[in-house]
Amino acid sequence: MTMAMTGVAGIIVLLAVLFLLGMPVGFAMGIVGFCGFSWIISVDAGLNMVSSVLWSVFSKYGLTVIPLFIFMGQVAFYSGVNEKLYRAAYRWVGHIRGGIAMATVMACAAFSAICGSNAATAATMTTVALPEMRKYGYNAMLSTGAVACGSTLGVVIPPSVVLIVIGLSTEQSIARLFYGGVGAGATLAVLLTGTIGWICRRHPDWGPAGPRTTFREKLRSLKGAAEMLVLFLLVMLGLYFGVFTPTEAGAAGSFFILVISLIQGRLTWQGFLASVADTLRISCMVITIVAGAVIFGRFLAITRIPFDIAAWVGGLPVPNVAIMAIIFFIYIVGGAVMDALALLLITLPIFFPVAVNLGYDPLWFAVIITVVTTLGAVTPPVGATTYVVGGMAGDVPLERVFRGVAYFLPAYILCIVVLMLFPGIVTWLPGLMR
Repeated sequence: MTMAMTGVAGIIVLLAVLFLLGMPVGFAMGIVGFCGFSWIISVDAGLNMVSSVLWSVFSKYGLTVIPLFIFMGQVAFYSGVNEKLYRAAYRWVGHIRGGIAMATVMACAAFSAICGSNAATAATMTTVALPEMRKYGYNAMLSTGAVACGSTLGVVIPPSVVLIVIGLSTEQSIARLFYGGVGAGATLAVLLTGTIGWICRRHPDWGPAGPRTTFREKLRSLKGAAEMLVLFLLVMLGLYFGVFTPTEAGAAGSFFILVISLIQGRLTWQGFLASVADTLRISCMVITIVAGAVIFGRFLAITRIPFDIAAWVGGLPVPNVAIMAIIFFIYIVGGAVMDALALLLITLPIFFPVAVNLGYDPLWFAVIITVVTTLGAVTPPVGATTYVVGGMAGDVPLERVFRGVAYFLPAYILCIVVLMLFPGIVTWLPGLMR
């Protein structure tokens, strides 16, 4: 068996382990990588490789940024920040047709910017927003679809754990990736909001207008969300002007949200313990996936599959845009059946060199594939975010939740097309950084 065939066999075994046995992604990648490496070279070499990878990954200072941003998001979640953000968005746009659903997407975007977690945003906004939309007679497909799709903004809008891991894997600036995610996330949020307007124009009874509020009430609602704006600016401007490293920004943000929550009395002792426990659980999961992906990547490297694919794709007699379209299609299909973070870590060693060799900006490619893979968070058969919304909605069948999500899928496709046609949306802000 050639090394290339061994690599292909390893990929097939990995997918079989993931889907048929339900083994955790990080362990599956690590086991397949170790076995494949040992098969090609030797068991001793495989053991040495695994030990060196585990030491280098778990002792890497850069990874401390992950638990810090996760802790910041968890404290915000358990202190009820979501309610303030939703009320503020609702006061501004709730009076127009479909406005409460639009307010939900806006609140999801704001909460995602602080939380950075799809699942946490979906759980929070399902609890807060769905009862309000039910009260005003919103169609169940529109309301659940808006929550599920709005929650995916957490992967794109900083601070995004996925962007952090991509930055560490591709040796790019996390701060620059964050700023690239701002433009992409804002574009997707606008398109999702526009989709709600289009749906309500075709089906006026799906999103009846809520009560009007005075301008004074609108301004008063901003007061409740002011500390979250300060937190976002603290992190982003600190990174922009070089005051903080990404790790220091996570620490400063965590300290700020913790102090504000304690002063306001919104964070209970049980909430704090839950924040710490969730931070440990999620951080261990992410770092284990990173370690497993590095081991699997070492195995792929010695099979030379990434380099062979890069050379083959680069030599295809088709335009570069067609090659990127094929790559994006692979990410869309893969994201529909696989965890987004695991998919990115498995495929980055293969497709990142291809994109760079084709002359595409590494930062642009890293950000746009996060948008592409967000489709997997809402599409079957995995669609984790959709399952969270469907499970917490209770009285809405999962089939109707997926049907509601289907109305928003063209917005994702259009966002990808826009970012391809106008890459400056992603690269302009990072280009201004010092």
